[in-house]
Amino acid sequence: MNKYLLSACALALGTGTAFAHITLETQEAAVGSTYKAVLRVPHGCEGKATTAVRVQIPEGLISVKPMPKPGWTLQVKKGKYEKSYQLYGEAVTSGVKEIDWSGGSLPDEFYDEFVFRGTLAADLPAGQTLYFPVVQECDGTADRWIEIPAAGQDEDALEYPAPGIKLLPKK
Repeated sequence: MNKYLLSACALALGTGTAFAHITLETQEAAVGSTYKAVLRVPHGCEGKATTAVRVQIPEGLISVKPMPKPGWTLQVKKGKYEKSYQLYGEAVTSGVKEIDWSGGSLPDEFYDEFVFRGTLAADLPAGQTLYFPVVQECDGTADRWIEIPAAGQDEDALEYPAPGIKLLPKK
């Protein structure tokens, strides 16, 4: 009986740490499709309220549009893509590279979501993971959810993993 209790405790602890960091609601999407990213912010930084959330847009997610959030200032940084992409028969060479929601206050005891959408380029490699590094600022401190696993490294071994989506084959 102790063996089962130990297993249940290990499972509960493992599940708790999975929810301790910023994640994406939908964790897989087909290349060539529109992707709605919902960043889930489950807590502040060491008990302090979240005052800013910045997300870096990975290469290959194009035509990005963030959703405004009441009470927060929304800014985007635009720049050139590493290469040209095709979108609805048109060449796209630049777009949103970073989204910054700031000036709000999300107390540590509350949860919220930050949303944007874009198109996953048709030539992204299915089977790989696309990562979205996030910096969460909290009253003078910051949690940097920017760690990307090296080839063969277990994602669960990272202390501050970047949220990511698994790329599925084009539909």
